[in-house]
Amino acid sequence: MHLHILGICGTFMGGLALLARELGFRVSGSDQNVYPPMSTQLEAAGIHLDRYDPANLEPRPDQVVIGNALSRGNPEVEAVLNLGIPYLSGPQWLYEAVLQKRRVIAVAGTHGKTTTASMMAWILAEAGRQPGFLIGGIPLDFGRSARLGAGEWFVVEADEYDTAFFDKRSKFLHYRPRIAILNNLEFDHADIFPDLAAIQRQFHHLIRTVPGNGRLVVAAEDDNLEAVLAQGCWTPVERFGFTGGDWQARLLASDGSRFQVCHQGSVVAEVRWDHVGRHNVSNAIAAIAAAAQVGVPPVQAGAALSRFQGVKRRLELRGRVDGITVYDDFAHHPTAIATTLEGLRARIGDARLLAILEPRSNTMRLGVHADRLGPALAAADGVYLYAPADLGWDPRRISHPRLQVFSELDDLIQALVTDARFGDHLLFMSNGGFGAVHQRVLAALEARRSCST
Repeated sequence: MHLHILGICGTFMGGLALLARELGFRVSGSDQNVYPPMSTQLEAAGIHLDRYDPANLEPRPDQVVIGNALSRGNPEVEAVLNLGIPYLSGPQWLYEAVLQKRRVIAVAGTHGKTTTASMMAWILAEAGRQPGFLIGGIPLDFGRSARLGAGEWFVVEADEYDTAFFDKRSKFLHYRPRIAILNNLEFDHADIFPDLAAIQRQFHHLIRTVPGNGRLVVAAEDDNLEAVLAQGCWTPVERFGFTGGDWQARLLASDGSRFQVCHQGSVVAEVRWDHVGRHNVSNAIAAIAAAAQVGVPPVQAGAALSRFQGVKRRLELRGRVDGITVYDDFAHHPTAIATTLEGLRARIGDARLLAILEPRSNTMRLGVHADRLGPALAAADGVYLYAPADLGWDPRRISHPRLQVFSELDDLIQALVTDARFGDHLLFMSNGGFGAVHQRVLAALEARRSCST
């Protein structure tokens, strides 16, 4: 059977492509924004990619999966409709082809979904459970964003974004989980949700789908999630956090690289790893709590996380040149930006930290969080912001004393290469390819070093 995927280079749709290949489908796909790591992952799997064009539907596929980034007017979408080719959304295909035959653990929340889902899958894998998973990033421990697995459990990153142009429900309503992790909840996706209450409504719809003999694993210190639970809850709840809940983290190192796991007041595990930040500790406690619900002892889960390598583009070290360290991160919301910077600051101490930001998400481009960016960037010694001409607001609104704004990437790179000095840490943050700026800066720093010797 030939399955053709529109929007195949999105993290979710690329994962679907890998699962379909494992199921024996012949898979092809189209997209317009093709960049690593998803493009390279698909190419390595032998999946052919094309730019959007009705000619890609020849020979005619048996079924087309349409991603939520596509809308009417796209030439291939119009051709699918005109030709009468059967089509469905990615979440619907995932449920029908995979999830309805498995026991599902869904990881939801504004922040930390990818990392927590990766931790969850890794704990189960280390416990010999052979889980399947679909994650919106590439866990370094697996080297791929999705696999079927041979066990009964399937871990899915559960996004609240809408499903498709023909199905405006949140994607996670298709997944029917036995266990749902709710990490946190803030206002985001301003392009589709008018306010926080609209997002809370979708989260409550998710809660309605979790059976009474399942589990909700919920952040204990999140008032927005408590308001969702207050709308009605029919499933036992396990709460996690730093000061409240059934499961708590006790930091043994201020940067979060070592911590204890407590359950109902007793220490049940300890994690020592290379990751930093309270946000990652919180993600870990959520995964350990959920793993306990499927029979993985906390001490075993903690030991697995001590070996957890992380996820591509989550404070990923991209290289060091002339004593200058370059990182790449997916942060694109003020809370994620702040926690990432604070975690790195705790690790590097007084070393100079330069933040390079592309406000690329729809919410960021609308300027919804513009006034929160200054405080979010407070831990950075300098901020270099890329503002393309079509940005919908003036980035000089950001209240940071050492803010520089650039409309051209070449100018931003030149400024960084001029300013960066031995001992600096450069943190690039974007939810897109960012014009391969990380590699370009590393190459320019290498050229600068060569010229000085």
